[in-house]
Amino acid sequence: MWGLVPLFWPLLKPAGAVEILAHRMVWSLVFVGAALIALRRWGWTAELVRSPRKLGLVAVAAAVITVNWGLYIWSVNTGHVVEASLGYFINPLVTIALGVLVLKERLRPAQWAAVGVGFSAVLVLAVGYGRPPWISLTLAFSFAVYGLVKKKVNLGGLESLAAETAVQFLPALGYLVWLGAQGTLAFGTHGAGHTALLAATGLVTAAPLVCFGAAAIRVPLSTLGLLQYLAPTFQFLLGVVYFHEEMPPERWAGFSLVWLALAILTWDALRTARKSRAAVEAAVSAARTEAAPATTAPATGHAGGETGATAVSTPSAHPGR
Repeated sequence: MWGLVPLFWPLLKPAGAVEILAHRMVWSLVFVGAALIALRRWGWTAELVRSPRKLGLVAVAAAVITVNWGLYIWSVNTGHVVEASLGYFINPLVTIALGVLVLKERLRPAQWAAVGVGFSAVLVLAVGYGRPPWISLTLAFSFAVYGLVKKKVNLGGLESLAAETAVQFLPALGYLVWLGAQGTLAFGTHGAGHTALLAATGLVTAAPLVCFGAAAIRVPLSTLGLLQYLAPTFQFLLGVVYFHEEMPPERWAGFSLVWLALAILTWDALRTARKSRAAVEAAVSAARTEAAPATTAPATGHAGGETGATAVSTPSAHPGR
């Protein structure tokens, strides 16, 4: 769904990008609020209201995602789908860089190599465009910062979207009211179909997020990471094949470097995951071997064997989950 969203925004013309953005904020809160009411998930609101720090982080997240949403809508509706897709290809590399700069995380050599190749790609694209690819960079950095802030807030997908759109709601609604007073509001003036599509921006925003949240607890993290490359891949293909955007040689060169960086990153992540699983399995096997003689001992020794078996059952369950 995220990969096919570029097909949706042009349907909302002649509404401008800012009006579409405002509708997205308003209708997202309506849709998510209805979902939370149906699920009776309101317990988190009291804790959030009592935490000024979390409220501040939610406000920052709302501001950052406003920039991301608005720029993405504008870029799609002005013929920059390929450049927008590049932003989401670059995003994992920017996220890693933020982890080093902000969270003081240490990178493995392959991760450093991927970041270096990604930086080279940006330089190649800057030379090709005659300017830095600012749409791509803004989308990548805004979404990376958004992810960092959400990590600090630690709310579920629906809950965090509800909190963020609650912050956005009044300014967005005020802007729509102002457009109506000026006589330039597109909502309700271009037929029932167009009006329904503008209202559907809430569903288009929330539905992929709900699916993502459901998938996150059902599939391995490594698989989830690989699946996230599908969205920018679909966007890129739509930009080239459907919207017929130009792909001069220097742009192909830049994209190829980005894809190389992502291939290195993916290979390193899969290798690390395999090593982690092997280490856990070896530890479990060793613990079972050590516990085995105790099961043959009489009386107290048998009790010790049961304790050992219980102790190793917990870590063996974690990798599969």
